[in-house]
Amino acid sequence: MSYIVAPPAVTSLPVIDSAQRFPVRRIFCVGRNYAAHAREMGVPTDRQRPMFFSKPADALVSDGVDIPYPGATHDLHHEVEMVVALAAGGHNLVPEQAAALIWGYGVGLDLTRRDLQAQAKADRHPWDAAKGFDHSAPVSALCPASHAEPGPETVISLQVNGELRQQSVLAEMIFSVPELLSHLSTLFELRPGDLLFTGTPAGVGPLQRGDRFHAELAGIARLDGRII
Repeated sequence: MSYIVAPPAVTSLPVIDSAQRFPVRRIFCVGRNYAAHAREMGVPTDRQRPMFFSKPADALVSDGVDIPYPGATHDLHHEVEMVVALAAGGHNLVPEQAAALIWGYGVGLDLTRRDLQAQAKADRHPWDAAKGFDHSAPVSALCPASHAEPGPETVISLQVNGELRQQSVLAEMIFSVPELLSHLSTLFELRPGDLLFTGTPAGVGPLQRGDRFHAELAGIARLDGRII
């Protein structure tokens, strides 16, 4: 088959202790999945229905790569999150079925142009420009679920220039991972290669040029990078 232009390369992530890579199809994200973060953003929590948005797959940045400070903003924020990678898919799944889709875990940053997001909220416009820009999804190498499974007391944290900015345990999530995937599967048919960012704890804040960050999902994944 011939194409008018060269097809884009497959977006992928490294896998811990493996030469193989994980191909990425779509990046789904959930907002307000930690009550403390919802409070700091001044919005109510909703235990009935999670709020989803997405980033393009080519917004992905692998561990250790320098991230350029994005244009059109003066308020770039960090949001550390557990990332779930799927090896199977489905539609209209119950949580038990959804849990069986999981291939592995990582830790990532949902980088956000907060000033653009605030303006979009005020205008009742979509968040795409605030969330889905280039290099907005740095993610660690993935850890297969067969090697390690996060539990309720697993700690997720972010340091910036050696200072602790965000820290919580996964038990603080409003919706569990199987619940999130179950809800998401009613909106989209999930497929192998999909990623889910599972929400951020309290403590989100600004990143500046030159800042170095270290994100960790304790015992499972680590992410290091620099804003340039």
